Order: sequence, then structure tokens, then C-alpha cells
Amino acid sequence: MKHSNLATPLVTAVALAFAAAAPVHAQSNVTIYGIADVGIVGERGGADGNVTKLTSGPAASSRIGFKGTEDLGGGLSAFFILEAGYSIDTGMQASSTMLFNRQALVGLKSTAGTLMLGRQTTPYHNTLVAVADPFATGYAGSIKNAFPDWGTNVRTNNTVMYVSPDVRGWNGDVAYSFGEQAGSESAGRQVGASFGYSNGPLVVRFAYNHKNNDVVGTPTTAAVVRGAASNKLLAANYNFGVIKLFAAVGIDKGFNAAPLGNTGNPYGGVPPTASTDGREALLGFTMPLATGTVMASVMHKDDRTAFNQDANTWGVGYVYPVSKRTSLYGAYGSISNRNGAGYTVANNSESGSGDRAYNLGLRHNF
Repeated sequence: MKHSNLATPLVTAVALAFAAAAPVHAQSNVTIYGIADVGIVGERGGADGNVTKLTSGPAASSRIGFKGTEDLGGGLSAFFILEAGYSIDTGMQASSTMLFNRQALVGLKSTAGTLMLGRQTTPYHNTLVAVADPFATGYAGSIKNAFPDWGTNVRTNNTVMYVSPDVRGWNGDVAYSFGEQAGSESAGRQVGASFGYSNGPLVVRFAYNHKNNDVVGTPTTAAVVRGAASNKLLAANYNFGVIKLFAAVGIDKGFNAAPLGNTGNPYGGVPPTASTDGREALLGFTMPLATGTVMASVMHKDDRTAFNQDANTWGVGYVYPVSKRTSLYGAYGSISNRNGAGYTVANNSESGSGDRAYNLGLRHNF
């Protein structure tokens, strides 16, 4: 592991603050947890034709995880999380190259906040899940249909993250991901942060993501200079009791700021171009109905490049709990693309292949 001159002082200062609590006799525990989610997914409108399939994780990616804590005394504790994705329809690992592809981290927690090191989700993605999206980035109505919740906008390796304690409803976090390219401290690195307020029915949060897309040259390959990309996101929700309203706006700038979910030219013809200057907006709600919950949203993608590849999308869904840990669900999503845009109706685990899709599934938490 290489270390950045820019990040090392900050990491050292935070680590020293956590180490101030003196350790005593430790007690530890380990928990196994996970999600088993499977559904029938129908995708329509793609160039390769309609497809109906059994898919793992339309609502929430199927996973198994291990987490443990150890009390170090003085209000300080150590913890770890190891989380692997899998496909319940085939029994295969979600990633062929990583065992714990979702999370792999170790950390310290005290009254000063939480420090985590390893592979983890970004502040940008966490804000989409917890604040912006009534679908929590799952189902056919996922915010992924318009907002760039793909690639390293979702998870990063080699990451140090600090999460502040809650102070009268205010809290924040900051993450630094080492690029780890020999000869450069900046190439490939990523920085993210979020800051927000939560009090009673109101939640508001701003998230920022910045990544360097450069690749250092080697004796046999030329350097690649692509510059930086950034994402800004402002999201809020308010629970009126009978209905919970959601709103979000995003701004994306630079190469790889807004990667397309489906990069395989899903509609044929001239391949779509990922936006390097775009805006997104969402309005949505959740509402209790009978013993379940209705979810709905509308979104607009405004591509401000010369391609003007805009899109409008909407989604609706219903989740019906049959027990405390098990739910049935149904969802539908639709996208209207302009000027050859390539946005597809996704779900939590797949990018989708067309401009319409439905999900009918079963989710069990354990």
C-alpha cells in the first residue's frame, strides 16, 4: 500500500484522537447477516428484443455479511465488516474477482466519531440510498435510471472514511481513496464528503464526489490524461405521516462523472455517449397503503453537452411485508430517451436492457 503526502497528516490526526482512550479487558461478538432477494424481471424495448428472467436482487442485492465488534474500553470499540454479494438464482458469487465485493473494512468507533479503512460505499451513494430515492436505489423505479450511481460513484477500494458524531441533528463524513499508481499521488484518487441535518420528519443532505481519471504511464504504455470529474448532490425528504416526500438535484462535470449503467449500446444504431456535463432532478414519495408501502418517483436527465441526450423517467412500486423480515414486491419503470440517449430501466443489481421493465419478487432479510 502506498501513502499520500496529502492524506497522511489527516489520517494520522484522526487515528491519534481515537487512540486516546485507554484499552481494557475486551469483549467481542460476531454477527452473520444478509439478504436473499429474487424476482421475475421483464425488460422491454431493447434492440436485442424483450427478455423475461429470474434475477437475484432486483430490490436489494443478495448478500451475506459478517460483522463484529470488540469493546476496547473508555468508550472506544473496534469493528469489522466483510460483505459478499451472490446471485440467488445461480448460486454464483456476484464478482468473479473479489470475495467481499460489497464491503471489506475495519474501523474504530468512539464519541469522537467513526474511522473506517478498506473497501466501502461512497458518501454520494449513501446519500442516494438514505435520503434521495424513495426506492432506496432498488426496484425498476431506481434512481439509477437517471442519476450516475455506477462504478466508483458507488464503492471505492483503498478508502479511509471518517464519520462524525451527531451534534443536534447535524453530522457529516469525508472519504479519501488512494489512487495507488506508482509515480503519482493524484492519479486515480477519489475524494468524497457529505453533510446533513436530520430532525424529526425532516432530512436534508449535500454530497460531493471528486475523482481523478488519469492513468500513470509505464515503460511500455503511455500515460492517459483525462482530468477530474465531480458530482454534486442535494437531497431531502420530509415525512408528513400520511405521505413522505422526496426531492433531489444533481450536477455532474467531467470525464466519467456520469457513466452509463448499460455500456453495450442497448438500442442499436449510433452508440450513446456518457454525459460529461449534466443535471438530474427527482421528485417522489412513499405512502403507506393497507399494510404495505407505495413508492413512486419521476426524474429528468438534462444533458448539457452538444449531444443533448436528455431523458425522462418514472417508476412506481409496492412492497407488502408478510412478516418482520420477509416482503413481496412489484415495481414498474419507464424511460423516454431523446437524441439517441442510452438510459435503461435498471434495478438494484442490473443495469437493464430496455426502456421499460417490471419486477415481481420476494425479499428476505436475515
